[in-house]
Amino acid sequence: MTPRNVAPRRSAPDGSTEAKPPPPVTPAYLERAALHYLERYSASVAMLRQTLKRRVDKRCRLRGEEAGAFAEAIEATVARAVSAGLVDDARFTAGRLAALRRRGASARALSAKLAAKGVSREQVASAMEHERETADEGVDLEEAAAQAYAKRRRLGPWRRPGTREAHRDRDLAAMARAGFGYALGRRVIEAEDGGEADV
Repeated sequence: MTPRNVAPRRSAPDGSTEAKPPPPVTPAYLERAALHYLERYSASVAMLRQTLKRRVDKRCRLRGEEAGAFAEAIEATVARAVSAGLVDDARFTAGRLAALRRRGASARALSAKLAAKGVSREQVASAMEHERETADEGVDLEEAAAQAYAKRRRLGPWRRPGTREAHRDRDLAAMARAGFGYALGRRVIEAEDGGEADV
């Protein structure tokens, strides 16, 4: 039985063994690779494109071919996935934004994480605007995220009794690293108790 991703070896005329090259890159191969990836992960257009490029690069290296020759085929596969609705940056951004907010991500951290996934600034701004419009009246999303972050990391009022003051500066630094402003971080960390600061 041949292990996955390892090409079987064949005998050369001189008796040594060499790896059999993988099959060539074809539109059908790219489509299968895209579907396999999208079945497992929610992805942006840029993430799908990057994954297909990596796959093509690896296969071309093994075959001794030039990966640049398949750029158009990759773009065509991505375009088909977009037109079929398998990849939608707006849907991906909204889902990722909601998940990150629940974990306590600041607006700054959200922007950075979504940009790293290949989502445009305009798309991020649009998703954040939609989030503000659909939020309950009187809810400060950034403050709710700061409280969720502090609770998850057990900072400030969620620390064990008697340890808060010794860790105050460290907790404020953690809030700042997470992208929250000093005033907001201080308000959350210095709240009387977790129940009062809770969302």
